Amino acid sequence: MSQANETVAGEQMRAEYDIRGGVRGKYYERYRQGTNVVELEPDVAAVFHDAESVNRALRMLIQVARKQVEESTSSTERSGK
Repeated sequence: MSQANETVAGEQMRAEYDIRGGVRGKYYERYRQGTNVVELEPDVAAVFHDAESVNRALRMLIQVARKQVEESTSSTERSGK
């Protein structure tokens, strides 16, 4: 028997840690895809209470940024630079 399988005298795993019913690789695919959890600073979290409000604000910011890029690109093309 390997050392990993041996138990030290008197040392046993607690009943609540019984993993015999576990399924190997159950969350593998989800883990492989990565995570996108973001922790908000307290002042930001005070304004945005849920993921929906954060996503809505970020989408508006993306639209504004894209519009500004398009406007600056078109003004540069008009000025001939």
